[in-house]
Amino acid sequence: MIEADIIVRGHDPKEPIMGHPPDTDSDITLKEWLEVVKMHDKGIKLDFKSLEALSLSVALLQEALAQMTIPVWINADVLTGPGNRGAPLDPQAFLAAVRTLPTNVVLSLGWTTQWTAGTDNPGYSWEMVHEMEDICRGLEHLITFPVRAALLAQSVSELTWLLQQSDRYSLTVWTGKNDKFQVQDLLPYRTCIDITRICYDLPEAQRSMLTKDLKK
Repeated sequence: MIEADIIVRGHDPKEPIMGHPPDTDSDITLKEWLEVVKMHDKGIKLDFKSLEALSLSVALLQEALAQMTIPVWINADVLTGPGNRGAPLDPQAFLAAVRTLPTNVVLSLGWTTQWTAGTDNPGYSWEMVHEMEDICRGLEHLITFPVRAALLAQSVSELTWLLQQSDRYSLTVWTGKNDKFQVQDLLPYRTCIDITRICYDLPEAQRSMLTKDLKK
């Protein structure tokens, strides 16, 4: 899949563009980007950094989706998670904005997280997974929960429980650029969770190590 961040241009004309904060401008608009990617066979994951960017993008997405057969994921951090870093988007406002999108669009709903080297980093707590389940219980879309690989060793029970609440749920395992974790920490999830319900957004070296460990 192709992942891209969406922000709002910092000056007129205010429109959704491809960029990551602290950027405020870009030479590629979301409309232009969608015109190109719909001609290819890669799925797309759109990461929204603000509700304004999302609200300005919904009409464009509806038009593009009518011409697409590729997988489309809409991603945002909607709850505060381990490390308590950053402000999440309001979950109810986010869901209200995407409610008109087709149910074959996957909602990627995550937590804001932080991992710090040399400290005892907490995992995803029972309170966090219960709060996420409360938000997602009544939705019709497929949902994937992006979870930070370095925080998974201490979160097996909590995240396994979360996936048990609906067959619409899956995990997407990702890592920060400077995060340190053992690939072996991911293996317990392979015994608790159907492998079709775990996606990996990891560097090639770590994906290769994971595949090698699974074959042992």
